[in-house]
Amino acid sequence: YRTPAADSHRAWWLVALRALSWMLMLALALDAPAAPRRAVPPVAALDVSASWLRGGDTARWHRAVSAARGASSDLLLWGDSVRAGTVPTSPGDAATRALPLAERALAVGRPLVLVTDGELDDPASLASLPAGSRVDVLARTPARDGAVVSLDAPRAVVAGDTLEARVAIRAGDLPLTHATLSLLAGTEVLATQPIDSLGAGIERTVVMHGRIEGAARSVALLAVVTAPGDLEPRNDTLGIAVQVAPAAGAVLASTSPDFDARFLIPVLRGAVALPTRAYFRVAPGMWRQDGTLAPVTETAVRAALAEAPLAIIHGDTALFGAPRAVTKGSLLLYAPSADTLGEWYAVATPPSPISAVLSGVPWDSLAPLSVAAGVHGEWTGLLAAPARSTDRRAAIAGSETGRRTVVVGASGLWRWAFRGGVSGDAYATLWGGILDWLTAERPDPRAALPADAIVRAGDVIRWRRGTGSDTLVTVELHRRGTARTDTLALRFGAAGALAESAPLQAGVYETRVKGGASLLLVNASRELLPRPANVRSGAVGGAAPFGDQPRLRDYHWIYLLVLAALCAEWLLRRQMGLR
Repeated sequence: YRTPAADSHRAWWLVALRALSWMLMLALALDAPAAPRRAVPPVAALDVSASWLRGGDTARWHRAVSAARGASSDLLLWGDSVRAGTVPTSPGDAATRALPLAERALAVGRPLVLVTDGELDDPASLASLPAGSRVDVLARTPARDGAVVSLDAPRAVVAGDTLEARVAIRAGDLPLTHATLSLLAGTEVLATQPIDSLGAGIERTVVMHGRIEGAARSVALLAVVTAPGDLEPRNDTLGIAVQVAPAAGAVLASTSPDFDARFLIPVLRGAVALPTRAYFRVAPGMWRQDGTLAPVTETAVRAALAEAPLAIIHGDTALFGAPRAVTKGSLLLYAPSADTLGEWYAVATPPSPISAVLSGVPWDSLAPLSVAAGVHGEWTGLLAAPARSTDRRAAIAGSETGRRTVVVGASGLWRWAFRGGVSGDAYATLWGGILDWLTAERPDPRAALPADAIVRAGDVIRWRRGTGSDTLVTVELHRRGTARTDTLALRFGAAGALAESAPLQAGVYETRVKGGASLLLVNASRELLPRPANVRSGAVGGAAPFGDQPRLRDYHWIYLLVLAALCAEWLLRRQMGLR
């Protein structure tokens, strides 16, 4: 533009247009701010979990609704999910999860004002909220409240046998005094235990023993805590359904009691729901019965094994003689390896009757085993190998000739259950597959059974397929105290897979499927259990909110301005005779 041919007066316009276009393109490349920072309006988030109404405190809930509406015109409801909608008259969500709320807030880039009672399932998720968020906690007035939080008991028992139940109780904001814990089978009181004093917020586990008599049936086993001045009666009771059988469905005799035998018994009585009797040899010729540790003669143990539909011999499998000669039902021989130095890892499950249920097991997540040599049968259920070795050895084998028999030549399987999580699921799946195959001809013909012992309101109901092979099972549900009967259609996939149905309200349900009936106890929601507030009022969040300062790329007319400047420069150049 400084050439002699250029008109100096008009050339300055060309220079200005070129500079303007370059400056705008550089600013777009750097996404420069286009205006001063402005405040982003917050969104109100109202906790609609059922814990608001613990003890019938409706006034605090109404104050929370007013506070949320006053915080912002945009309102979200959150609890077990996040949604927009009309504020309910009574909150009823069965959880208080903040993570979905934080993810939604980050997606829209606006801070939140959370109105809650402070009892969150995942309080650490609040740290990921956008900057400028805050929590308003409406604390409750301290009150005396005792609740049963867990009940660990067999799901199948033999009539007349003593069962052991581990009951955990928790005190609320104030200490619990002069309380009584009762264990009931239906309306029959099995045992009582006084709770003289329990500190505020303290949880205690009480071991109780009781005996269920009577005919074969499904009965509700209830743990009930009563205390003077108790705030919330709905969390005082926790129940599971127990199947009472006239005789043992499985008998376990262990000549060398260890953790493998100990961890197997809950699977028999729980996941597989077999009424089980277990005997342990504590010294040569000295036997004790599981639970009560009452002395039992070796002759009685031998007789129990001979009559059992499923006999399990752990340890020295030849103590009573040839196992097939001393038993008449299905047979599980659990012979732990004597090699405690070598570490073997489960690596595969060849085609077998139990391979379908083990198809999704993550082998690399499981603890090592000790595996004996010489385990063989008509099929192999589990292969193990040492670390960094191609050598493989059968850990589980079975046969069906004559009657069904499984040989387990591995020890250390209890570590899978002890780790919990994925490893614990693999343990239950393995033994569930083995025991299901061994007991495929047991007299329980029900097509589907509830899979979980403890079910609470708001929980998805999981169902376990019974001995049948139907992939579509129809369930009739009748809630006691009502005249209504609902029908569910359960669809099972691969062998051993679970089916799920929608959550149910708290109550006792009589279920009927092809082959028989059972009980399903739906307990009060977890939100009704006393727990201290785990968040406080104040600012939370650290993530930068989006859109709190306009950027140049947000304005489409900037791109048009750049193009206009370049085009204007080109036209003026042509008029001046420049190329």
